[in-house]
Amino acid sequence: MTKRLFAVFSAAFLTAALAFSQDYKLEKISTAPPDLPAAYASLIDTQGYRMLGPKGPWCEVWFRKSIPTGDKPSDPAITLPIAPGTLLGVLRFPGPGSDRRGQTIKAGLYTMRYGNYPVDGAHQGVAPQRDFALLTPVANDANPQATPGFEALVAQSKTSGTAHPAVFSLEPPSASDLPAVTKEGDNDWVLSVKVGNLPVAIILVGKAEG
Repeated sequence: MTKRLFAVFSAAFLTAALAFSQDYKLEKISTAPPDLPAAYASLIDTQGYRMLGPKGPWCEVWFRKSIPTGDKPSDPAITLPIAPGTLLGVLRFPGPGSDRRGQTIKAGLYTMRYGNYPVDGAHQGVAPQRDFALLTPVANDANPQATPGFEALVAQSKTSGTAHPAVFSLEPPSASDLPAVTKEGDNDWVLSVKVGNLPVAIILVGKAEG
């Protein structure tokens, strides 16, 4: 009986240890995104970032060389001075991925555009800030200079094959030494970088509670 209990305890301890060890790490990329349309080539930085997880590469991100910014938002829940619809960069899933709603996203290259979730009951409590990146398959987003309105951005993001827009939460970086990948809470992993003079952090692994 003692041996059996010891075996059960050992198995539980090993499982917990393995779960704890499943961290995400950052790897720099020195080449441009594969299959990037010519219209995007002059805007997107050739240096990117790869998130490596317990099963290998999770996703790859290339930001713009410089993200256009404006005045400080009057709404304290909006943390980034970026016009909605603005292109932030591109994201590639080498294999099946998912967003913060747990929606499965097919492998491929996607544009990331800035948006703010609306102030309504349907989005209550999804995040303390309203800043998000919405993904669209690059083939369905022909003009990098466009700044689609909220409804148009939501509609084109749904072409990712998801019922809801494919969204990733944005926030000011908590890390001081950039670029960095850090863990927030129990499940979220955050990529923090500096794009030009603008510090940006995006939650690439995790799940929204709302």
